[in-house]
Amino acid sequence: MSKNQNILIIGAGLCGSLLALRMAQRGFQVTLVEKRPDLRKIIQDAGRSINLALSDRGLRGLRIAGVEEAAKKLCIPMNGRMIHDKAGNTFLSPYSGRKNEYINSVSRPGLNMLLLDEAEKMPNVKIIFNHACENVDLENASAVFKEFNSDKEITISADVIFGTDGAGSAVRKNMYENHKFLFSFSQQWLGHGYKELEIPAAENNGYRTYKNALHIWPRGEDMLIALPNLDGSFTVTLFLPYENNDYCFANLTTPEMVHEYFNKEYPDVVEMIPNLSEEFFNNPIGPLGTVKCSPWNSFGKVLLLGDAAHAIVPFYGQGMNASFEDVVVFDEILEKYASEENINWNTILKEYESKRINDTDAIADLAVDNFHEMKEHTAMEIFQNKRKLETAFEAEFPEEYYSKYSLVTFKESISYSEAMKRGRAQDKAILNLLDDGKLTEEMSLKEKLELVKKETQAILHDDEVAFG
Repeated sequence: MSKNQNILIIGAGLCGSLLALRMAQRGFQVTLVEKRPDLRKIIQDAGRSINLALSDRGLRGLRIAGVEEAAKKLCIPMNGRMIHDKAGNTFLSPYSGRKNEYINSVSRPGLNMLLLDEAEKMPNVKIIFNHACENVDLENASAVFKEFNSDKEITISADVIFGTDGAGSAVRKNMYENHKFLFSFSQQWLGHGYKELEIPAAENNGYRTYKNALHIWPRGEDMLIALPNLDGSFTVTLFLPYENNDYCFANLTTPEMVHEYFNKEYPDVVEMIPNLSEEFFNNPIGPLGTVKCSPWNSFGKVLLLGDAAHAIVPFYGQGMNASFEDVVVFDEILEKYASEENINWNTILKEYESKRINDTDAIADLAVDNFHEMKEHTAMEIFQNKRKLETAFEAEFPEEYYSKYSLVTFKESISYSEAMKRGRAQDKAILNLLDDGKLTEEMSLKEKLELVKKETQAILHDDEVAFG
């Protein structure tokens, strides 16, 4: 494969930075353009960045670029969900019954800085900041950028352009407005928004609550989550309806209302956030939505990856992991054609989209499902019994059983779409059996597993018959 080709990547977030590094490692000439300032020099986006959960699919992307071990130094392992009830009682629901399976809390800016540093070390990478994409010539693979400070415009041409510029993608907007091919686009918002708060570190960078868990305060229509940071603090995110609820962003308009709400719903948190109302009113409300579109490629010259192609809500902790897996899948397809003398980008881009789009649709749907699971179901007895049973299956029969969460999060060898199909059938099987009282105390764990597997297969068979 001829590597004497120019690659233009628009958007230097997590996906774009990893893609730039990997394409440079493959020998391409890479130009990476970002509309924002260099985040290594200027702090930005305060109050707008949900902490990230890095898991196996994302680690695989970092591994192929040789930065997995460096990234792990930025991580805090989280072994499960720590559920908090209104009385302040807690219990830990492990993510897996297998040893050494956990997710990692990581700072978005910290990981982004690492990837930018590594990309910048490559002699065949040029990074340009403070330049917003104004227009993309999809047929000729060129783009016009405007420099923020001077309004000066520059045009950059390439052999192929990758749009990794996030959920509000300028590259995708150009595809949407192009009338030479049919472009489908959907954007669905949840009726909830989010607001970030912080539990500060205790003395000597100690942690005010258990360090190695993702903390959840499920309250039905709303919830708090908290993820640990290396400095002893926790990033706390409140998910709340915009309106039409007893407590919502529309009516939490005074410090008194905010404290009334938190004292009623999250009394154990109030004492851990000394500047609660000040933080609440200083930090913005962020929207939560899902973006789906097709096609991702146009004219064999331009391709969307990451959130630009498939933005999802954060409730499976898979947004970054899915974007990093995009890079893995694309890299595998590049490798498939590596022996060919000339690069047929049209073939490569189409093959990538064909292989990937069903999986990103699946994780988008699973993320919305998990939103309801986290804010409602985690507090329900039947759900807690299901999780205990699944954890026991995984501990005792680690090769025979993977919960839906484990299939998505820890089993990178299967696709998101397969994980969704199998995982949903398993969930339905266990909940049905528990509800019907068929998983009795007298049964051995092996007998319970065999019954769950039999019921799961019956559900999968029925689904195949129903949907052909």
